[in-house]
Amino acid sequence: MSLSRRRLLEVAAGATGLACLPARGAEPDASVKSLRQATDRPVLNLRGLNAPVIIESIRLLRRGGEYLVHVRSKDGAEGVSVTNGRTYLHAILKELALPYFLGKDARDLERHLFGVYRYRDNYKLQGLALWCPVAWVEFALLDMLGRIAGKPLGELLGGVVRREVPFYIASGRRDTTPQQEVDYLRRLVEETGARAVKFRVGGRMSRNADSIPGRTEKLIPLARKALGDKIALHADANSSYDPPKAIQIGRMLKDVGAVYFEEPCPFDHLEDTKKVADALTIPVAGGEQESSEYRFRWAIANRGVDILQPDLHYYGGLIRSKRVARMAALRKMPTTVHISGGMGFVYMLHFASCTQDVGPYQEYKRGIEKYRDWFAPPLQSRRGSLVVPTGPGVGIADIKGLLKDAKPVV
Repeated sequence: MSLSRRRLLEVAAGATGLACLPARGAEPDASVKSLRQATDRPVLNLRGLNAPVIIESIRLLRRGGEYLVHVRSKDGAEGVSVTNGRTYLHAILKELALPYFLGKDARDLERHLFGVYRYRDNYKLQGLALWCPVAWVEFALLDMLGRIAGKPLGELLGGVVRREVPFYIASGRRDTTPQQEVDYLRRLVEETGARAVKFRVGGRMSRNADSIPGRTEKLIPLARKALGDKIALHADANSSYDPPKAIQIGRMLKDVGAVYFEEPCPFDHLEDTKKVADALTIPVAGGEQESSEYRFRWAIANRGVDILQPDLHYYGGLIRSKRVARMAALRKMPTTVHISGGMGFVYMLHFASCTQDVGPYQEYKRGIEKYRDWFAPPLQSRRGSLVVPTGPGVGIADIKGLLKDAKPVV
């Protein structure tokens, strides 16, 4: 099966009602100025939040194996977030992020994202080290604002456009033989009902070396043969290849009708990734490791990739990721966010609920059972889709009950 990039997204659009990518060489008119203006407009809908929401306390708590950020306003409003488990960043959170936000009006959160970037030279930590802690605080503050307003996060972030989100289930393994991997993928599909999967190719930042010699070239056709034409395939190289090798692997993925080819070249080599995207007719996705709005703007303005993938933790939260999506929309490019650990898939659901073009499938990693009963109604998965929580804020039903056994992290 061989599909062009344009045809692949047309098929996805027909199935999901999402926008499709234009062919290269026929780009929409979107100047750098218009991309910049897209990030200047407010993201948050603060209607109904008329009184100041002054942040009185922010605490890092532990509940079993989960780390939570709990915020409280001077008026007693509360919000909570779940971190992605990177405990080595707790010092940055407590010393360089939390002090900035205390005493601020949470309604000015968009402005505070730049304020905390400047605070105590935090910009020198630009990357995962800074933006994960900021994301944890942002998620909690958005949860609090949503609870005050009586709105789910999607309404705060621009308005809900979908209530269910089709997902792919990711393997995340490279230690398997091709046969072991397709057997594992088949089990994941059976367990979750997913209609799409993602497997890893290459060796992970490996300069063209495979994790097991010959694994990738055998795995790609075997995955299609074993899983059949009804399962959509995604492949992630995790920065494994130079352009010639990436183009070779990309053409193999095109031949089996894969949905996209993720991070084929070193993630910070934007020009090499663009060479691959220009050469292939399968969409190329990237941005998981990106921390700079300006580099995202470059990738969009120069069509360095076809699908944008800010990580909701690594990139600093929902607001910054929504700004990327706004820029991408001007070039009719989907924004399919990456998620990393913890309750990330729930934040993904809220992002997808309020973003017009997110591509045909969103990332999901097993673990819904751990959080299912935190929500009312409980988190639901049906027919390969996850249902977006509808409660106020992130949708957690009982914060006080959730925090009952939580202990401060000192």
